[in-house]
This record gives sequence, structure tokens and C-alpha cells, in this order.
Amino acid sequence: MNRPNRTLSRRALLGAGLASLAAPLAAQTLPPIAIERPAGRDVPRNTMSFKAQDWRPHFGSLRRGAILVDIDSRILHMWEENGAYHLYPSSVPMSEDMTRRGRTSVTRMVVGPGWTPTPNMRRRDPSLPAHIPPGPNNPLGTHAMHLGWKYYRIHGTHDPRKIGRRASSGCIGLYNEHIAEVFSMARVGTQVLLI
Repeated sequence: MNRPNRTLSRRALLGAGLASLAAPLAAQTLPPIAIERPAGRDVPRNTMSFKAQDWRPHFGSLRRGAILVDIDSRILHMWEENGAYHLYPSSVPMSEDMTRRGRTSVTRMVVGPGWTPTPNMRRRDPSLPAHIPPGPNNPLGTHAMHLGWKYYRIHGTHDPRKIGRRASSGCIGLYNEHIAEVFSMARVGTQVLLI
């Protein structure tokens, strides 16, 4: 009389284990899928408006190029001197009192910038370091363009979650790859308008 082989192979054991885990899941009834309804005006949204702009209402010419930052839309528009147009999502100041609007220009351009918190930042948060050298912990990212207003810059960021949000203490932030593009098209003297 032949006895059946009672040893289990690894494959059979694994199959039996997976089947026993899947049985409770298969027996569950799933709730109906809820369709998200548009929120009312009282719900804050992380939205940006990617509406193209024409440079003519904002600048007299494209001499040295032009940058328009729309704070409300969280968008940076860039026109090269030859008229080529570029559009980039940005981060903007956290509050209206930190927001500077008006005309200025690029006064200095730095690859691998260091960051020194402003006196106001240090008053708000004394734990901030006196200086952060270039690198992955630097909030200015890989490039920075200083503006004619003290402490204001258009710069990159190593934290992509900030883009499209009110997240800065006054500066305009871009993804590092976008600031590298803008940096390559801009120069000292490029016109800048923040609206």
C-alpha cells in the first residue's frame, strides 16, 4: 500500500498562506466611492493660475529681458530679449506684510549661494543659524538672483513642496531646475516687476 507524500513544498506553503490572507479582504464589502465636490471659498487651496501674459502692459521694452512675478497666481513669467516667453510656478511670501510689489532689477547673480537669515527672521526665530553655506540644507537652492531691494531674491529651493504655496519670508522661489533656466536667460540689469 502506497502512502501519499505528506510533505509540503515551499511553493504550496506560500500559496496556502497568501490564500488565507486574501480571504478576509475578498469578503469585505467596499464603501461607495465619494466624489469630491468643489469646496467653498472658505477652504484654502494650493492653486496656481497658469495664464500666459503679454509683456507690453508691464514693460516698455524687453531690453535685457524681463521678469514678471504674479504673487496672487504664484507664477513667474520670463521674457528673453528676443521675445521668447517662459512660465514657471513659484513660491511667494507667506503674508501680505512680507510681500514687496513694484519694479526693481537683478543686481547680482550667484551660483551656489550661501544663506544668511535677515534680522527680522532671527527675531522671529532665534534658533536660526547665523549662516548656511551652499548645499542641500541651504534654502536658496542652487542659484540666486539678488534684486535691487535689500534681502529680496529670486532663488531655487531644495524643498519642492514650497512651490505653488505662500511659503517664503519675502523671496520668490523656483524649482532648482527652473531657476537654473531663468538664471541662464537673465543677467544683471534684467527688469523685474512684482504685482
